[in-house]
Amino acid sequence: MRAYEPGPLWRWRSNPMRRREDVIEGWVLLATCAVIAVGAPLAGVVVGQATADGLARQQVERHPATVVLVRSAQPGGDSVTTPDDRVVGTVRWTAPDGTRHEDRTLVAPTLAAGDRIAVWTDQHHRVTSPPLTPSEAASQAAATGALVTLALAGAAGGGCCAVRAALDRRRARAGEAEWRRVGPQWGRAAR
Repeated sequence: MRAYEPGPLWRWRSNPMRRREDVIEGWVLLATCAVIAVGAPLAGVVVGQATADGLARQQVERHPATVVLVRSAQPGGDSVTTPDDRVVGTVRWTAPDGTRHEDRTLVAPTLAAGDRIAVWTDQHHRVTSPPLTPSEAASQAAATGALVTLALAGAAGGGCCAVRAALDRRRARAGEAEWRRVGPQWGRAAR
């Protein structure tokens, strides 16, 4: 004899044994499957594309510049030393529009005042890091999209498990209450 298998839609069919918790669980499972199958990948694509757009914008907005070190950079004193032994130094340059700018950046401690160094500047004429190469930007955008997809799918799965655990506790309490009500009657019928 084959065991009864209710099938995937049993939670929605009319049935005297169906509880409200069963219907809620069915809808939660359906919503979780939709989020994992459609929502998470869609969110990953959107976030990945937004990341790629932001990184592409950096490539347009950042420009190389040659700057002059204002004074010798020496470790110690008021200079901050980084783990790679670079120190913060003040640099000055003239932008393509003729305006003069001054900023602080990390430089080698062996540089002297008047030395020229290459840096990257942003659209606000501040020294910044160089933009990522196109392949680095594509990799970062893909990784960001994948992480968002996995995070959203994991959050949906975790939320579903939490709801199911709460529903199981509710079903167990209801079952215990029902047993307290009908359990004593069973003992009398057997005598």
